[in-house]
Amino acid sequence: MAVPGNNNRMVTITINKNQYLAEEGEIFLLTAIRHNIDIPHLCYEKALEPYGACRLCMVDVVTCGKTEMTPACTIRVHNGLEILTDTPQIIKHRNLLFELYLAEAPKSEVIKEMAAKYGVTKTRFLKKIVHDDPLQGKCILCGLCVRVCEEIMGNSAISFINRGPYTVINTPFYEHNPDCAGCAACARVCPTRAIVCEDIGESRVMHSWSETTVALVTCPECGKSFAPQRLMEKVLTKLEPGLIEKIKNLCPECRRKYFTRKEIHKIPLTDREP
Repeated sequence: MAVPGNNNRMVTITINKNQYLAEEGEIFLLTAIRHNIDIPHLCYEKALEPYGACRLCMVDVVTCGKTEMTPACTIRVHNGLEILTDTPQIIKHRNLLFELYLAEAPKSEVIKEMAAKYGVTKTRFLKKIVHDDPLQGKCILCGLCVRVCEEIMGNSAISFINRGPYTVINTPFYEHNPDCAGCAACARVCPTRAIVCEDIGESRVMHSWSETTVALVTCPECGKSFAPQRLMEKVLTKLEPGLIEKIKNLCPECRRKYFTRKEIHKIPLTDREP
C-alpha cells in the first residue's frame, strides 16, 4: 500500500467532477478520507488486505463515459482515475444496505448512528432477533474478526458457521477453543463492537466465543494480571534471552519503571549540589 509522505508519484484524479492530487497506488478510500470526502465504510482495516465485504463504500468508477459500481476500498489510485461518490444509484444502494444492516444487527448503536447520518432510521426488513446471542445482536458478518484471528494472529480460533440466513461466527461446535490466545484482536477490529471479553481474576473470558477462558500472566512486582499467557510466550521468543529473564513477567507499567531505574543509574553524579 502506498503511504502518504513516502515520496510516491503524485497523479491527478477526479472525484465528483473535481480534480485532486493523489498518490499512485494508494487505496482510493484513504485518498477520499484525506480529502474530507465522505464515504461510509465498516469493513476496512489497515492491517488486512481490503476485500469489500460490507459494500457500504461503493462508488461509481467512470470509464469512457460508462460507470461501474465498485467498493472504494478495493480501488487503487492511478492517473486519470474518475470517481463519483454520490450519484442517485449509489445513494439508493447505500440506503438499502443500511436497511439490511438495521435488520441484521438491530441492537448495534454504531449501525443506527451511521444509518441516521444518511437519513435511514427504519427498515422494511424483518429484524433478526436471536435470544442469548453471544454477539448481542450487533454482528454484520463482515468477517474482520475471523480474518484477523487467522491472517494476523495465526490461530483460526473462530470461523463462519452454517450458511445463508443462519450464518454466524463462533468457535467450532460452540465449545471452548484452546486455540484462542485471548489476544482480543477480534474485539479491537470489530466495527460494531459486538465482541465481548472480560478479565476476571487471573483469566480472560471471551464471552462471545463460547466462554473460552485463557490464563493471564500475573506481574510479580505489582500483582496485576495483565496479558494472556500464550500471547506473552509468543512475544518473548522475539526478545534477547538475557533481557527476557529480567522483564518477562513484568506488566507494562512495572517494565517502564524497571527501564527508568536503569537509565537513572547511568546518569553521572557530578552535577549534585554539595
